[in-house]
Amino acid sequence: MEQQPQSPLAAVKLDEETQKTPPQPPATTHLCTPTTTNAAGTCCSCGGPTSITPPPPTWSEISPPPNYRPIRSPAINLPPNYSQQAIILAPVPQSQKVPIVSPPYLFQSPSKRILSPDDIRHFQESDSGKNFLGFIVALSESIRGHKISDPCHQSDTLNSIVSILDTLIRWIDEIPPVQQAARYGNYSFRVWHNRLVESSESLMLEFLPEELRSATVEIVPYFTDSFGNSSRIDYGTGHETNFAAWLYCLARIGVLKEEDYHAVVSRVFVKYLNLMRKLQTVYCLEPAGSHGVWGLDDYHFLPFIFGSSQLIDHRYMKPKSIHNQDILENFSDEYLYLSCIAFVKKVKKGLFAEHSPLLDDISGVPNWNKVNSGLLKMYKAEVLEKVPIMQHFLFGWLIKW
Repeated sequence: MEQQPQSPLAAVKLDEETQKTPPQPPATTHLCTPTTTNAAGTCCSCGGPTSITPPPPTWSEISPPPNYRPIRSPAINLPPNYSQQAIILAPVPQSQKVPIVSPPYLFQSPSKRILSPDDIRHFQESDSGKNFLGFIVALSESIRGHKISDPCHQSDTLNSIVSILDTLIRWIDEIPPVQQAARYGNYSFRVWHNRLVESSESLMLEFLPEELRSATVEIVPYFTDSFGNSSRIDYGTGHETNFAAWLYCLARIGVLKEEDYHAVVSRVFVKYLNLMRKLQTVYCLEPAGSHGVWGLDDYHFLPFIFGSSQLIDHRYMKPKSIHNQDILENFSDEYLYLSCIAFVKKVKKGLFAEHSPLLDDISGVPNWNKVNSGLLKMYKAEVLEKVPIMQHFLFGWLIKW
């Protein structure tokens, strides 16, 4: 238990008791009243030692007190050597309506454009950057207060996308991992990914209407780059962001509508997360750009955002509830955040506070609303504003440079 600093009232009472029964000083000690002493225990008049114990220092003299965590500390502690002020003072991202394109369609093969921090700023200040982040916020708001199993509007397009993801999951069973000495990166993933690339266009045509079939040239690259890199055999938040960009492109061409957003998270994204966990465990994908123990997660970020939104204003489950194993076992199927915590505890050994200190710190935040807003700001700063991640991001006609 943390040591609590002595209150001013307690100090006054202690001082009063000392005045009532003052200790007998040694003969060589100068007698002074409490009002003539300073913090060093010396007389203000003659400078000699006093018989009165100096009062405990105020908080301002030893700020912050030992073992004391201020009430207004940052909601989410960040990795060492990171400028916390940039995230703490940043405004919380707001949802934005996705601007839908209209004919004539000018679909084009997207390309990489980000090479420097200046390019990052250009994208973040552009309408494309604001609309894309606003789309992610809108998805987060659509699932607020809902369990995964809650009924929602499911269009034929959404059902087709879920079916496509089920197909990709079946491919994993058809392409077992090979025996190899390397810990990470099973070569069978390349076989799986090659099949994905070869079939991606036909998969898109399963749900695209006739007038939008030409969109495959632009949306297929986002889709194929959503499941990891076949050369490095790794996966990270950049690939996850590509999946969000693919969904954003579908919203831009009007295939996904606002009434679909709830199902986009609870049906499509949940299925995508299940697929990626299977790919990660079966083919031992290496984490791409992981922050190690100071990262939120080795592979994912968005399910923590969506999952924290689900739990906003929940009557019983608080951020600290992640330490309750019964809650994780009984509710991880319904709440993305709890599902992520349960998966982390399953695949990592040792104390939770040691292998996932950032998640452990977040459990001390008082409510889910603060967790959600903090994660949104952190996603913008740690993913969308990082050159090593965004240098692989693609720009075309739907997401303009």
